Amino acid sequence: MECTSETIAFGGQQRVYKHASSTTQTDMEFSVFIPPQAHDGTKVPVLWYLSGLTCTQENVTTKAGFQRLASELGIMVICPDTSPRGEGVANDDAYDLGQGAGFYLNATKEPWARHFRMYDYITQEMQELVRRNFPADMNAQGITGHSMGGHGALTIGIRNAGIFKSISAFSPIVAPMQVPWGQKAFAAYLGEDTSRWSQYDACVLIQSAEDRSGFAEILIDQGLADNFLGDQLKPELFAAACKNVGQRLNLRKHEGYDHSYYFIASFVEDHLRHHAQYLT
Repeated sequence: MECTSETIAFGGQQRVYKHASSTTQTDMEFSVFIPPQAHDGTKVPVLWYLSGLTCTQENVTTKAGFQRLASELGIMVICPDTSPRGEGVANDDAYDLGQGAGFYLNATKEPWARHFRMYDYITQEMQELVRRNFPADMNAQGITGHSMGGHGALTIGIRNAGIFKSISAFSPIVAPMQVPWGQKAFAAYLGEDTSRWSQYDACVLIQSAEDRSGFAEILIDQGLADNFLGDQLKPELFAAACKNVGQRLNLRKHEGYDHSYYFIASFVEDHLRHHAQYLT
């Protein structure tokens, strides 16, 4: 694992790392913000941030402005890339499939199956890599993300409650089986058998639970001027699913906000505080 760049922010360190991934079978990059509380080796809570379509780990680290409060709260923030990349990795001309559009699942259909295993990458390989190399309290992990990354945060967090103690999302794709983005990606990556799709659909995962009243509250922020709201995001479906099984949900809707990083920067500190109450 090599360090490719470093910045100092509010007493913490923001570094980008590259490593040869055995899961995606290609080089992967990820960014880690280490707060000053960990500089003496003290283990600190971890918040994972999963980015959306077309993004890399750089978008959130340069645009969201989470570093000041993460430094104050003593939270490490880990930002993986959104997919495998490079020569030999399958791709598509469309922005919503292929490189930059991994959808945080394990592809089973060619030509995607060899490299596109982002679910295992986040839940297995990166877990071990972070445990070995960083002052991270692996018993205090939360997960958040934006859009496609919000989909990833919800599905990974719900399926791995033993790892992730807290969940939040910005403008997430909550019901990919019912919207064009998800239907296109799932058909390409997983095939036409929709029974394989349900393990990556947050609404289905919540609905399959008998009782989630004992789980931590989930925070979702959604802009009402988001041009993807009506046809791709549909947060009301997730709200209904949560209500049916007693899952506490704080779904906040904001007039005038769109799908951009200006929206995330406006409310990212609320998400850090949300996770801090469960992790610190």
